[in-house]
Amino acid sequence: MASVELRGLTKHYGPLAVVDNISLTIEHGKLVCLLGPSGCGKTTTLRLIAGFVEPTGGEIRVGDQVLSSPARTVPPERRNMSMIFQSYALWPHMTVAQNVTYGLELRKVDKETIGKKLNSILTTTHLADLADRYPGELSGGQQQRVALARALIVEPETLLLDEPLSNLDANLREEMRYEVRRLHDEYRYTTVYVTHDQSEAMTTADIIAVMNLGKIEQAGSPEEIYERPRSEFVARFIGMSNVVRGKALDGNHISVAGETLRCIGDRLAAGTDAAVSVRQHVIRLWARRPESTENVLPATVLRQVFLGSSRDYMVETADGTQIRVVASPAENVAPGSSVWLHLPPERCRVLAG
Repeated sequence: MASVELRGLTKHYGPLAVVDNISLTIEHGKLVCLLGPSGCGKTTTLRLIAGFVEPTGGEIRVGDQVLSSPARTVPPERRNMSMIFQSYALWPHMTVAQNVTYGLELRKVDKETIGKKLNSILTTTHLADLADRYPGELSGGQQQRVALARALIVEPETLLLDEPLSNLDANLREEMRYEVRRLHDEYRYTTVYVTHDQSEAMTTADIIAVMNLGKIEQAGSPEEIYERPRSEFVARFIGMSNVVRGKALDGNHISVAGETLRCIGDRLAAGTDAAVSVRQHVIRLWARRPESTENVLPATVLRQVFLGSSRDYMVETADGTQIRVVASPAENVAPGSSVWLHLPPERCRVLAG
């Protein structure tokens, strides 16, 4: 295995920078998710790593070898990488066993070695009983496991996955997230996984790189990205955090709707516009005015929805700021009612301007 390093990687199509000067080091044996909305550049980045697209600027290194630069690009077949596409791309006329061993046969591996590797990978991917079936006789999850087995059996240095679960139904997609992670822990290949699904990224990744408009907005562990977003985009994209805007009073206080909120994170400059993020589920909602007013905002309920295990509220403060709150199902407050919100200061995080 080897690390993958992107250095100032850039790809232009005409004047448009689809991938805009990104740098990222993926340590060997780690699974990194490129996460972002459609059009953010994540799939183009994956295709650049695979060698299907040539960069306009920057370079891609695997270990000590430069695989891509504007001067020279090593072709995909010489990169010792396996890629899994959204469509799985299984051969319909081949059995599961034939699909899985196809790469080894192309490499002229002897039959005895192929047989040993096939038995091992089919056992690991829970496909041993399906070896003689054809893709058309398999479920979506089974086809996904065949694609994973085919990619892993050739022992690549790097495994690339392009939204591999997007064609599965919701329940099967959830199950396969854990399967992808289990197989990664089994083989520990360096893996780059592209998805627009936050839950997939949180479940599978060691590191999440959140992309927007061709750039990496933030990279870190799932917990770091969720708990300590640095920008409004990351705060909203990961967990749909509330973003509350106000005027900075000093280094860690802002004024919102005539009330004062204490915050954590980067120091603020007094008198400047400021924004903080706070998750819906950490906000406490009261139907009566509390005794303590620290980090409390008065608001009016716009709507509430009963979800069984919780109630989902949208409320509005005096200055028009709308805040989403996930509260206990026992807290039943009708639209139009006055409420008071406690925003824990340790969960109000200053966002970069």
